[in-house]
Amino acid sequence: MTETAEKCGFVTLLGAPNAGKSTLVNYMVGAKVSIVSPKVQTTRSRIRGIFVKENCEIVLIDTPGIFKPKRRLDRAMVAAAWQDAEYADTRLVLVDARRGVDDDTRSIIDSLVKNKLKSVLVLNKSDLVKPAKLIELSAKLNETAAFEETFMLSAMTGEGVDKLADYLISRMPESPFMFPADQVSDLPNRLLAAEITREKLYLCLNQELPYISTVLTDSWKEDEKGIRIDQTIFVEKNNQKQIVIGKNGSMIKKIGTLSRQELEKLFECRIHLFLFVKVREKWAENPEHYRSWGLDFNA
Repeated sequence: MTETAEKCGFVTLLGAPNAGKSTLVNYMVGAKVSIVSPKVQTTRSRIRGIFVKENCEIVLIDTPGIFKPKRRLDRAMVAAAWQDAEYADTRLVLVDARRGVDDDTRSIIDSLVKNKLKSVLVLNKSDLVKPAKLIELSAKLNETAAFEETFMLSAMTGEGVDKLADYLISRMPESPFMFPADQVSDLPNRLLAAEITREKLYLCLNQELPYISTVLTDSWKEDEKGIRIDQTIFVEKNNQKQIVIGKNGSMIKKIGTLSRQELEKLFECRIHLFLFVKVREKWAENPEHYRSWGLDFNA
């Protein structure tokens, strides 16, 4: 391969919920392409962040956290994560170094070993853990699986991320770029806007609202004054609707303001955001939602 030959490949990030996959993708890409919140299973769609350095383009696939599924949406999310893992050029297993080895992480590693899928161990949040504990955790995990490499980093601060990036670049195959060099994600704007609002919904109502709630972009109109976006927040019960709206509409106003501010930074124009809240029981049984997220309804 010549020095100027382009390289391109796929890297799938696997891990238990809240291991830091979305944070790492956003840091490497240099822009928010995947939402982050304290709620587990925040990521639902297949989010592809595009990292470019010199002659190499890496498509980072942020998968939903892998956990024991209890409902249809859970099953679809976990199935999508494993499908992406199977066809990736490299797989990263992210572990929250503070939390250590939990049941979900053990299950992920066991499945990788069973299916003979080579992977790289990434101990995230290493800046919050004493070195001796990191070494002990690394040794424990490497006893259970033959990881190709182990990296200790902080996706939040970026400490150690450059070393991981250089390693991934070295593993990518020679191939033309799949996306323009200035593109950061393949997520449609309508879906990205809905995800931003869902993030603010979770941040404002972390413990008060089930993660099963969702946001859909109903309309998107651009003109010389900016972009008008109409979105609907779907919940499953009337009392959840009242929580989202808040007293005298205070909570829905707060959510809308936070979302609009971030969307204006993202799209670099005025955003006119209008939010509506609807109760729709068992909305998660609608195949249309799964198609928009790139998930298999029948998984």
